[in-house]
Amino acid sequence: MAAPAEEQVGVVSGSRAFVEESWSELRKVTWPDYQQLKNATLVVLVFVVLISLLIWLMDVTVRAIVEAIMGIFGA
Repeated sequence: MAAPAEEQVGVVSGSRAFVEESWSELRKVTWPDYQQLKNATLVVLVFVVLISLLIWLMDVTVRAIVEAIMGIFGA
């Protein structure tokens, strides 16, 4: 069984290696330019609005169905 001090050194060196490798990978990334970023943001916003409308429509439909069923049984 490893001593606590040895485990601490392993954690520190492992964390350091992780950060160094992550930084190295981040340097390889091709970051989007302003136009690409603007277009991607617009796509996301449109998608969020469409999904929100779909969820709202489903909510209204289910509410109407539940109210109709409750009306039939006098609740």
